[in-house]
Amino acid sequence: MYKYMLLSLGWLSAVVAGIFSAHVLQKLCFPYFWNDFLFLFKVLRYGSRLEWFKLTSRVRTVLDRFIQQARRIPNKPFIIHEGNIHTYRDVEQRSNRLAHVFLHKAKLRKGDCVALLMSNEPDFLCVWFGLAKIGCSVAFLNTNIKSRSLLHCFNCCGAKTLVVGADLLDGLDGVLTTLLEDDIQVWAMKSQSDHTKVHTLLDKMDAASDQPVPAELRAVTSLKTPTLYIFTSGTTGLPKAAVISHLQSLKAAGGFWAYGATQDDVIYTPLPLYHSAASLIGIGGTIELGATCVLKKKFSASQFWNDCRQHNVTVFQYIGEVCRYLCNQPKTDMDKVHKVWMGVGNGLRQDVWREFHNRFGNIKMCEVYGSTEGNVCFMNHMGRIGCVGRSNSIYKLLFKYDLVKYDMVKDEPVKDEHGFCKRVDDGETGLLVSKVSALTPFFGYAGSKQLTEKKLIRNVFGPGDVYFNTGDLMVEEEGFISFKDRVGDTFRWKGENVATTEVAETLGLVDFLQEVNVYGVEVPGHEGRAGMAAMIIRPGFKFDGRKLFEQVVRDLPAYARPLFIRLQEVMEMTSTFKQQKFQLVQSGFNPSTISEPLFIVDYKQESYIPLTDSIYQSILAGERKL
Repeated sequence: MYKYMLLSLGWLSAVVAGIFSAHVLQKLCFPYFWNDFLFLFKVLRYGSRLEWFKLTSRVRTVLDRFIQQARRIPNKPFIIHEGNIHTYRDVEQRSNRLAHVFLHKAKLRKGDCVALLMSNEPDFLCVWFGLAKIGCSVAFLNTNIKSRSLLHCFNCCGAKTLVVGADLLDGLDGVLTTLLEDDIQVWAMKSQSDHTKVHTLLDKMDAASDQPVPAELRAVTSLKTPTLYIFTSGTTGLPKAAVISHLQSLKAAGGFWAYGATQDDVIYTPLPLYHSAASLIGIGGTIELGATCVLKKKFSASQFWNDCRQHNVTVFQYIGEVCRYLCNQPKTDMDKVHKVWMGVGNGLRQDVWREFHNRFGNIKMCEVYGSTEGNVCFMNHMGRIGCVGRSNSIYKLLFKYDLVKYDMVKDEPVKDEHGFCKRVDDGETGLLVSKVSALTPFFGYAGSKQLTEKKLIRNVFGPGDVYFNTGDLMVEEEGFISFKDRVGDTFRWKGENVATTEVAETLGLVDFLQEVNVYGVEVPGHEGRAGMAAMIIRPGFKFDGRKLFEQVVRDLPAYARPLFIRLQEVMEMTSTFKQQKFQLVQSGFNPSTISEPLFIVDYKQESYIPLTDSIYQSILAGERKL
């Protein structure tokens, strides 16, 4: 008996020692195993549900989920806006009224595309849902775009109807006549209008039923059916209409849930709804959880924490600039008095990240990487400072992406002797490309096969393969992925993508300019890159800072206006006859190291004035507002 006890104890000790050794080995060699496993399990569980929809043709959309939530929790606050509470039932019934008006008064039909130009307000959602309920796709228009870009958007998506917010109707004066001449019907969220040919919605809603329209109108049989068009800036200049399918909408709606948010959370969204971050992740994520969203018309750094305290906000959405603005606010004793436990967004710089934590508490910052139209997404579920995402062998097996060597001077991927791209080593910067497949499709842009094709790279690692070109330079080290820079003709400033070609075309309308090269330069203390333009003056003309100022203010949104100007005698070109930007970007805007004339925009003088060394030093010191 004694021998058996000793034998049993020996076996037990061996098992315990084995488990302990395996635990130590896992901690040493695979320290993030369980974090990765649990997070990936959640993602795969959500993804398997989407795959089941595809296999059974039983598609449940984000709108279906909203209607389900409106029945399940009708009295729960869905949207809080400017102090007013709108329950799930309120938005459901109001969107039903709008659906009836669109169906019977506007004569819209399933399959029609409707453009939506509205600020952040509950009726943005009511119009969006109302149109979706009758089977219409919706094109979200950026409220900052000017007339030429606005008309281009209609051509892209084929919309023949525009719904415009009451506060934005007067801003259409310069383009309204053209829209009406093009047989585009315009509906305003007003009870009456001074424009005789502009239809009004509010008066007609009063007489409309709040009962649901037939469910078959919104029914779809494929997750790949387009539901939205969201416009992005790119290398082509004018906005591009990214096709958003139900599949992409559902994937985005699972973001908050994947990070651990629940129906008890209150989500703060100060980002514009016409961007995918606010609409797909923010509103879609709120609906998926059955949570509450505090919708801010426009971000305000001074009101942010007061709003969070007033509405018991627990989760907020951000872009890098938002956190920097918050850190730049005067310190108070209330900085850590709040219930916020998580932020979800992108573009958060390492130094701002650390300062944000030190000042406002250990809030879990969850970076999400992915372009509106892209087919690859990374999520930093570990909260590692400075990283946009986490990857592992299983993720790579499912979502085939690669980092390839990139020549910044030639502005193209580096090829081997066989003409194929070369993968980078671990820790080396490379261009992120993602394989186009049934699991990771690329839906492209509406109205232009050429633009869609331009985002693809063929024969990357072998004959016939196709990859999506993100245009982003990334680094992967030990499974953590960091964003480094953008390539090509797009840079980011004030949380917006700036298309250099569009800006150059606008500047080219000024009579004294012969050639323009627009690019972005880093400014210490600021996220992204500030706009700068190298220019050649037309023979017989002189630089006129006031005339240039008038042109950019009239035709470009604030974030796209060049802050700096550099006058040149000769414009450098690449071997493929593209404007050389690399050296210009590297040299920046320092007047002590650049011999050519430099200018800076000055809103007080309403002109571009000489960039002196004292002004340059004031920018570095953070004393001059950009």
